[in-house]
Amino acid sequence: MAKVTVGMSGGVDSAVAAYLLKEAGHDVVGVTLRTWQAEDGSEGRCCEIEDARAAARVIGIPFHVFNCTATFEREVIAPFVADYVAGLTPNPCVVCNRAVKWERLLHYAAVLGADAVATGHYASVVQLPSGRYTVQKARHAEKDQTYMLYRLSQEQLVATLMPLGDLSKAEVRRIAARIGLPVADKPDSQEICFVPEGHYSDFIAAHADVPGEGNFVDGEGRVLGAHRGITHYTVGQRKGLGIALGTPVFVKEIRPATGEVVLSREEDLFSPSILCRSLNWMSVPAPVPGETLPCVARIRYHDGGRPALIEALADEKVRVTFSEPVRAPAPGQSAVFYDGDGRVLGGGIIDKL
Repeated sequence: MAKVTVGMSGGVDSAVAAYLLKEAGHDVVGVTLRTWQAEDGSEGRCCEIEDARAAARVIGIPFHVFNCTATFEREVIAPFVADYVAGLTPNPCVVCNRAVKWERLLHYAAVLGADAVATGHYASVVQLPSGRYTVQKARHAEKDQTYMLYRLSQEQLVATLMPLGDLSKAEVRRIAARIGLPVADKPDSQEICFVPEGHYSDFIAAHADVPGEGNFVDGEGRVLGAHRGITHYTVGQRKGLGIALGTPVFVKEIRPATGEVVLSREEDLFSPSILCRSLNWMSVPAPVPGETLPCVARIRYHDGGRPALIEALADEKVRVTFSEPVRAPAPGQSAVFYDGDGRVLGGGIIDKL
């Protein structure tokens, strides 16, 4: 059996993943990557070291902590801040998985003499008849995490195990309780690990010179009122706008060059197609310009997806045309493409039209 380095965040999922691999006969080593620490000394939810250490002790496996804060700052936090200042809505977890978690886990696996890495994600790694690797949707759709994994490379996937792909969250918690893991009832985090309580605008203001106040405008450019600055808003937002127009309005577009935030009715948020850049392909090689590919596309993490057609363009982008218009596609977010069997074809970053 292989020697496996398991990335342990301090949560119940990664702890149970480590336990299951040990029970299957693998030589398991627990590793926590310290990626971020608040000014008060508290850890991010992806690297709660003492919880991970306690779980490793119960499981009976060696445990190591490695500092990756500089890498995380460079690869995740700095681009996250820059994207918000540029009027985009980024997915930092997508970036972190490839550029920090897997890159560093594989590095330390080599240092420790391990053959593979493993995580507690709800997904499965599969090899296709073509020889390519991809990730398969979890059996229980409510916990599926493939959307966050679409940027992993073939080299990363070939050395990755994900033992929770067929389990439900309830089953994972029952296993954790049965073996006495102290994190068995630990609640899931719903926040970005480095933005406490979801205060994005405050975090960005502390890390960059942010644009000041500007104007809300309608689609024709008519001024509707003043706003607090573009970093306070995202496409599709309704609550917290601070403007009353007598009818519900939503953020349709953010224009960093002019400092304008465009408001519209909800029906004006829908788009029949999107452009995507910064593509990563998993189960298929990159399509050549002019080639089309049917898929089911998701434009946000909690989006169930809908049928679409991918058309490869000449500038290393794709146009994705949906079977019916999608609501509020946000530039900077990810679009992930699936085949009919729930395997990831690839994905990219939603570009501005």
